[in-house]
Amino acid sequence: MAYSRRRAPQRATSLRLIHARMHAQALTLAVLGGAAFMHYYTKSSRAAAADKLDLDFYSQLPAANDADGNENERWSW
Repeated sequence: MAYSRRRAPQRATSLRLIHARMHAQALTLAVLGGAAFMHYYTKSSRAAAADKLDLDFYSQLPAANDADGNENERWSW
């Protein structure tokens, strides 16, 4: 049989406030847990994406310093 609110006894105002606070805390914990999960997931997926970067363009550029550590003229301002 379906739950009927008419037959349920009235709750005291303090009890209703306690239950409202419990529901608010549960919702807050669920949102914080979801945010922590998303932070962890995006952090790990960003690290995986960084490993797959195509660095071919940068590997074709000349070195900024020569073997002696002097800055090349091409890179100086």
